[in-house]
Amino acid sequence: MRRMPLLLTTAALCGCLAAFGALGREGPKPVPPAARPASGTTDPGALGRSIAADQQRLRNAPADAAGWARLGAEYVEQARLTADPSFYPKADEALHRSLGLRPDDNADALTGLGALANARHLFADARDFADRAIAASPRHWPAHAVLADARTQLGDEPGATEAAQQLLDLRPGTAAFTRAAYDLEQHGRTDDARTALQRALDDAFDPADKAFCRYQIAELDRSNGHPDQALTGYRQALADDPSYTPALAGRARAEAALGDPDGAVRDYTTAIDRVPLPQYLLELGELQESLRHPTEAREQYRLLAAEQQLAAANGVVDDLTIGQYQADHGDPDQAVTLLRAEWQRRHNVLVADALAWALHRQGNDREALPLAEQAQRHGWHNALFAHHRGEIERALGLTDAAREHLAEALRTDPFFSPLLAPQARTALAALGGTP
Repeated sequence: MRRMPLLLTTAALCGCLAAFGALGREGPKPVPPAARPASGTTDPGALGRSIAADQQRLRNAPADAAGWARLGAEYVEQARLTADPSFYPKADEALHRSLGLRPDDNADALTGLGALANARHLFADARDFADRAIAASPRHWPAHAVLADARTQLGDEPGATEAAQQLLDLRPGTAAFTRAAYDLEQHGRTDDARTALQRALDDAFDPADKAFCRYQIAELDRSNGHPDQALTGYRQALADDPSYTPALAGRARAEAALGDPDGAVRDYTTAIDRVPLPQYLLELGELQESLRHPTEAREQYRLLAAEQQLAAANGVVDDLTIGQYQADHGDPDQAVTLLRAEWQRRHNVLVADALAWALHRQGNDREALPLAEQAQRHGWHNALFAHHRGEIERALGLTDAAREHLAEALRTDPFFSPLLAPQARTALAALGGTP
């Protein structure tokens, strides 16, 4: 099989391919296509009908291991589409039922359990399930997708790149190219990431996959300071699939950056009504706070806490999101406790940045700085990372470094946060710098 190298220059990648926060905060990305359930839809209603049909079939054939694995995967997908974590225990039960019926060579069940563990942020478990699935069936490409996601979240950059490469070798389609793009973006190779996403879009046939690819390209535009281009991309994604909620939230981000707060609030509200993800609640809360609507902001933060409690009750471990919230809007000491626990579980750059910022908010800048440096070690063009590092350096009296990183944040994305970007401009001006 012809190998498609992941780590290439943009020109070489094009040649080969022709034959994965508050506003600006990098929250969890939507899951790229992997083992999409049989319904192949982003419509929770259609998926619900597929679930009902599989449930009926399993009543008549309860020893069908493949049927239980398929049902478990559908429950995971339904949880993703609806942000309802009560589907996770159902998925766990169905997938383990499949594994009990067929304990050997059951790559589908093991892959489903890996996807479920990723959804619950149990990334070490996800890695182990994916490894077992690959041992049972080395060419089972969805397991390599689960492994790439798990290794990425664990902060295993060489392992994540290797898994993405293996996925490219096995099945060079949308699932592979979108994961390759995220890997490239995290290493500061934005142009290569865009090329990979465009290749994924060219390969996509399903409207949901097309919407996903257009959304990711728009996110690259937005996070690199081009909200006008991003807005066009989000609109195109919604034209492909009007039910694709991440694109609606993306449109809200772009509208906020372009000075249309009414449109942003409207789109955020619609997105949250569809899928009340903690990330959307936090982003809308911070937008409302920037608009000096404290009552509306507090309501979003209240809903965020309720969603986090519901997720925890269904086996989700998400100290990152609640730690980010506590650092900026609650108790920095609690944020540090939560994020230290998350850092013990995984040395991901998102966690390094969040813990660094929480330590800064706590007043512990000397411990914060090495973590802020670690968050940027691979060159990701992330405005929030640069801003956090600049503020930590400013607190330590490292004026030249602070000026450099605050300017970097505003050059990368002048609109990275409705709350923090204005603060960055003020701080940079006080240091005598310009973006």
